Amino acid sequence: MAKIAVFNQKGGVGKTTTTLNLTAALARQGREPLAIDLDPQAHLSAISGAKVASGEDSIYGFYHGSRTLSALIRNAGTGWQIIPSHVELSKVDTQLGKGTNALNRLNSGIVKENLNTGRPILIDCCPMLGVLSLNAIFASDRVLVPISADYLALKGVLQVEKTLKALEHVLKKRVERRYVMTRFDARRKMSWDIYRQIRDKFGSELCETRISETVSVAESPARNKDVFTYAPRSRGAQDYNALLCELLACGFVQ
Repeated sequence: MAKIAVFNQKGGVGKTTTTLNLTAALARQGREPLAIDLDPQAHLSAISGAKVASGEDSIYGFYHGSRTLSALIRNAGTGWQIIPSHVELSKVDTQLGKGTNALNRLNSGIVKENLNTGRPILIDCCPMLGVLSLNAIFASDRVLVPISADYLALKGVLQVEKTLKALEHVLKKRVERRYVMTRFDARRKMSWDIYRQIRDKFGSELCETRISETVSVAESPARNKDVFTYAPRSRGAQDYNALLCELLACGFVQ
């Protein structure tokens, strides 16, 4: 089953929202996905009701060596589970160093504990390139890159592409990726301009599905709900369902 890192070095582009709603969409299809919150801000954990009081009860406990990944799994939304994060996770970058063993730590845990058998895994990354994000990329088969429809995000995604290319000689493979436009407003010329530039740059690696700027997508995390639970008939729910269908059809999600 696919292991997917949801990654962008720029914040505010919809990484957590996309992880949340794709995980919920997979659960609606009975696939029982596992989400891993690898962002010390722990927004995905809070939204899913899996906020923890101490770092040892979060994925930091795994990196600290006191807990297995399996012991940290909690039930989140209907049909899916999560390994939560905590602010203490921010210590990992300085504690682990940058050697190969450090970068493979998460992947080794997933393989050793056989967590990927029969279920997809989605990893919500922090908005910076460091040990945590590299752990996610090293542990994943593919990378999904949300891009919000603004010019700063356009510059950020070019940096992401540069980063992924630089990792190829270490991973000894090309990292399969897809780019997805978020916060897209079809009424704004800027949204279309950015979409065309990304399409010209990345071609078929840009998803045809665009996630619209909608109230349902914006409000649902504030209600600690995915968009399907909060507004099942909304445009936001339709968009994320369409995105999952597209990713399933092309084999990016399995």
